[in-house]
Amino acid sequence: MTIKEKLASLRENMKKAGVDVYMIPTADFHDSEYAGEHFAARRFMSGFTGSAGTLVVTATKAALWTDGRYFLQAEKQLKDTTIDLMKMGEEGVPKISEYVYAELPENGTFGFDGRTISGETGREFEKKIADKKGKIKYDEDLVDSIWTDRPEISARPAFFLSEKYSGRSVSDKLSFVRKAMKEKECKAYIITSLDDIAWLYNMRGDDVPCNPVVMAYTVILEDKAVLFLNEKVLNDELRNEFSKNNVEIRPYDDIYEYVKGLRDINVLADLSRVNYTIAGNLPESAKVKDEFNPTTLEKSKKNETEIENIRKAHVKDAVAMIHFIYWLKKHIGKENITEMSASDYLEDRRREQEGFIEISFDTISAYNENAAMLHYEPSRENDTELHPQGFLLVDSGGQYYEGTTDITRTIVLGDLPDDWKRNYTLTLKGHINLANAKFLSGCKGTNLDIICREPLWKIGLDYKCGTGHGVGYCLNVHEAPNAFRWKERKGDNAVLEVGMITTDEPGVYVEGSHGIRIESELLCVNAEKNEYGQFLEFENVTYVPIDKEAIDVRYLSDVDIDEINDYHKMVYDKMNSYFEGEELDWLKDACAPLRR
Repeated sequence: MTIKEKLASLRENMKKAGVDVYMIPTADFHDSEYAGEHFAARRFMSGFTGSAGTLVVTATKAALWTDGRYFLQAEKQLKDTTIDLMKMGEEGVPKISEYVYAELPENGTFGFDGRTISGETGREFEKKIADKKGKIKYDEDLVDSIWTDRPEISARPAFFLSEKYSGRSVSDKLSFVRKAMKEKECKAYIITSLDDIAWLYNMRGDDVPCNPVVMAYTVILEDKAVLFLNEKVLNDELRNEFSKNNVEIRPYDDIYEYVKGLRDINVLADLSRVNYTIAGNLPESAKVKDEFNPTTLEKSKKNETEIENIRKAHVKDAVAMIHFIYWLKKHIGKENITEMSASDYLEDRRREQEGFIEISFDTISAYNENAAMLHYEPSRENDTELHPQGFLLVDSGGQYYEGTTDITRTIVLGDLPDDWKRNYTLTLKGHINLANAKFLSGCKGTNLDIICREPLWKIGLDYKCGTGHGVGYCLNVHEAPNAFRWKERKGDNAVLEVGMITTDEPGVYVEGSHGIRIESELLCVNAEKNEYGQFLEFENVTYVPIDKEAIDVRYLSDVDIDEINDYHKMVYDKMNSYFEGEELDWLKDACAPLRR
């Protein structure tokens, strides 16, 4: 079916269901950033393959909202589909709720699958359409009958992450949760976010691409916990762990009936994560305390075992990255290399590392103008050949038992125009500014973001994304609640605390020309404490050289050069023992001091 034919079928289903406006988000039933194939309804209906977007369809119109990472990609993929692109955050572009309100007729019905919308979002829509006497229909997935070969919900085998990796027992984590429940005077706590559940039960799986999580819900009570999942994914080790901690196993979909029994008690539930159907099934006598998941902040502060393991994971990842960059530099122009073959070579090097599980997201391997699309992904159908000229931007990472990695290096393949060198150097300047920041305890990412953007802002450049995001431990590569942003955004604006890991990834993206990003992971650690309070700083846990061939030292201060040299000395000291021969010679040169 073409996109136009799919939209026509959806409109027929809408008419039968009495729905005037229908919304299809990019979401599973758990508000996950990346969803399994079963949940790719928005992609199926629109043809847009980016990881973030919402499709809204009326009897005569269709529109898709996405953010600045995907504007260029979406323009290409939505061409000739009759779907209008709504560039989120741009002047004159309505919010989704505003569009729905404008298109909904008086006494009309707004529809969506309530399992794919958070309770918070659903209630906001309720309020928005109330003065039109609008109704919400949320109990039917209108795409399902159109998508005849839809994949089943994933139920891949799960595994137990032992304490030598996790650093804390399930018992200890459940005690933490119950203490938080007691402080909030709650008898039950509903968790539906997959990374929180994976962390709580030291359970990992393979149900979401690149995120080692298990499709599950859980309800924590004072004397037991109930875990809702497909029981066939469990091995004996997990079953024994759950039995030991009085965790009852029930079928995945039973959550919807189970919550109806939580009567006459206070229930802790983060309605920005718990879906609208679950929230709607709670009895009226249940008093919901809608608060941020205590588990989310707790898991962001990595413990000492996790931190030591994370350093080990980054050494392994650096071995793979250094092999890759050396190979690319030596072979470019001598053999046929494409974006995809380069990406495949890097993944193969990661798979050689002990403890590797999977990549942590689909690798972005983007040559020159393709790199201007923030989250461009090469495909077999659209695979650009690399030449000894310009940049290759590679944003990639791995999932290891010892942790999760995320790194971007923009690699020089040959001659560069002067303005590309300027943009690269100023990106690097912002990157090292943030990596070497010292700040008082209590600061948020919003306090520090300008340190990174300032060199680019000075010449009138910016990037339409955050400067950095939290990273999980053998979990989601994008993890709340810590981030670097200059605009506050709910859910990732936490105070920076010791043990948090946040990426540092400024960039420049010039449409039709080139893209640059330099990304490393920063661990928040204590600095000195004095009469002004506790100071904090960052330990850089990414051990891969930054390409010096694109640096124009005219844009750097002596302090900048010293900090770049300090970073490269650390990289060489950490990594030289893993290489020999020509590769070691190359690494030594790549980490040699930068001079004016």
